[in-house]
Amino acid sequence: MKTFIPPDDCSFSDMDAPCFRNLLPEEIALARDSKTRVVFRKGENLTKQGAFASSVLFILDGLAKQYIEGDGSRNFNVRLIKSGEFVGLSVAFNSHIYDYSVVALRETTACLIEKEAISGLIKGNGMFAYSIINRYCEQNSKLYNSIHDLMYKQMNGRLAGALLYLWKEQVNEDIFPFLSRKDIADFAGLATESTVKLLKAFEKDGLIKLEEKNVLLLDIQNLEQINLRG
Repeated sequence: MKTFIPPDDCSFSDMDAPCFRNLLPEEIALARDSKTRVVFRKGENLTKQGAFASSVLFILDGLAKQYIEGDGSRNFNVRLIKSGEFVGLSVAFNSHIYDYSVVALRETTACLIEKEAISGLIKGNGMFAYSIINRYCEQNSKLYNSIHDLMYKQMNGRLAGALLYLWKEQVNEDIFPFLSRKDIADFAGLATESTVKLLKAFEKDGLIKLEEKNVLLLDIQNLEQINLRG
């Protein structure tokens, strides 16, 4: 069950993003009055694809995955979401529903900011708007790259690309222990059974090492070549 915390506990000093540093005192007051801090436990949805959207979320701490829901048995994981990132930016640009789902991979704390407040800040503060649009474009670029991989790469290349992406996301903590084999498969756009077989083949070839849920990348150079060749 989600834990809601009073707005005053969602201070801007905790929100480490350059865009918030550009706000004027009156803009900070507007945003502060429009925030609620929520703690999502592992497995809980931060957003649900197709659900009515009233807030933009800013991740204070945690780890989550953004995914597009498929036919019930297959999803496609678009990206990992970590501390300092936004969720649901499109709702600030007149979108009334969430275009994707986000689920917590571990306990995740987020500030929910009313979309009208974000929209008002974008219209009134050029530097804030620039930062928001820049982040939005980065997310779209990742989505386009994912679509390209699905359309043009073979299974080996797609799995190698997914493993490299997840490996590079490991800055302050290990990522793979929070992911199931199905999660990895959904990042590569593959069936779980195919992913398990390919992981074992990669291990046999000395590219990776499997340690229960963890995956260690041993030969980055060859994995990058497989990814490039597709």
